[in-house]
Amino acid sequence: MSEKKKYQAHKAPKGVPDYVPPASAGFVRVRDTFVQQARTAGFEHIELPVFEETELFARGVGESTDVVTKEMYTFEDRGGRSVSLRPEGTAGVMRAVIEHHLDRGQLPAKLCYAGPFFRYERPQAGRYRQLQQVGVEAIGVDDPALDAEVIALADRSYRALGLSGFRLEITSLGDATCRPQYREKLQQFLFKLPLDEETRRRAEINPLRVLDDKRPEVREMVDNAPLMLDHLSAESREHFETVTGLLDDMGVEYVVNPRLVRGLDYYTKTCFEFVHDGLGAQSGIGGGGRYDGLLAQLGGQDLSGIGYGLGVDRTVLALEAEGIDLGAPRVEVYGVALGAAAKRVMARVINDLRVAGVRADMAYGDRGLKGAMKGADRAGAKVALVLGDQEIEAGTVAVKNLAAHDQREVALESVVGVVNEVLGE
Repeated sequence: MSEKKKYQAHKAPKGVPDYVPPASAGFVRVRDTFVQQARTAGFEHIELPVFEETELFARGVGESTDVVTKEMYTFEDRGGRSVSLRPEGTAGVMRAVIEHHLDRGQLPAKLCYAGPFFRYERPQAGRYRQLQQVGVEAIGVDDPALDAEVIALADRSYRALGLSGFRLEITSLGDATCRPQYREKLQQFLFKLPLDEETRRRAEINPLRVLDDKRPEVREMVDNAPLMLDHLSAESREHFETVTGLLDDMGVEYVVNPRLVRGLDYYTKTCFEFVHDGLGAQSGIGGGGRYDGLLAQLGGQDLSGIGYGLGVDRTVLALEAEGIDLGAPRVEVYGVALGAAAKRVMARVINDLRVAGVRADMAYGDRGLKGAMKGADRAGAKVALVLGDQEIEAGTVAVKNLAAHDQREVALESVVGVVNEVLGE
């Protein structure tokens, strides 16, 4: 008889992080906090497809960006159509707004989304091929007050988690009245440099992207490049000064960084990024900006919008760098049933607690009292319920306050009320 083939255990794809208990509690806390903060500002949920037509991202994100040229997961489906896993959220939101006529309702349309995005990047700490983000988009109104609201919302989202060691960098990328002249000045500067062929081609398509180049030798060459912030139109300058003035009024601290260039082509006017130096090379934890003309470029009305994407993965790493533990107890109440009859009663009690909104679990299998109480401790429970034959006969259950180290006998019909009292102490 031939020996059975042994298979190696499968591992997650390279560059794709797993979040498993207990660390997953921090991931969930970050994601849910970001979403909840958006809810408080009137943003409504939108659920996006994980893949879209490739052309949507080529037109929406920009054909010269690294995202489109190097990083997208693109493939043909069985119908011969080119589709790509979503590398970011804004283009998909614009497509949905146009398709479902949200641009013809009350404006601004304020939308929030969360989930995985995909980029074929070189994996390292904080740079993943499947990255998790929470994003918002406010579409339909070109009002600097909306820019300030979105930026303040992002800032508040980080602070709600206790994060403090980050800085907000902000600039303006101008508008259609001043960008063409600046583009020409920048190209004149860049074409005099000894750029490699690929970088020169990028300078021809979108010269701003060259300023975003991370290579030290390129950074040194463009050190004296003309800056957009010095060539703003009167309207763009007024817009930017209004945004920063509103941030001042709100107490949102920021640093004006005239060299800030986001990695996507659609940004205009306000552009911002949140940076945390505790993360090393991958220091950006979120950012965004305004995108005049993007909706029209994708076939919709000529309406403006502003939004951001906050990195859940990188925020988790930033919290770890600051020593902030977002772990939470798995349950509040843990039931210990001694014997088959007690287990049946305990199952009903635990269900009643869950119906009342209490996070509860119980010991399974035939574990003794000592082993089951270890389970209560590992679950992080504040209250343990112990039920045996004696308690069943008396119609009671022992309620143990594990923090205060006291115990009392409580009538079965009163358990939910008593447990809530103990949890509220």
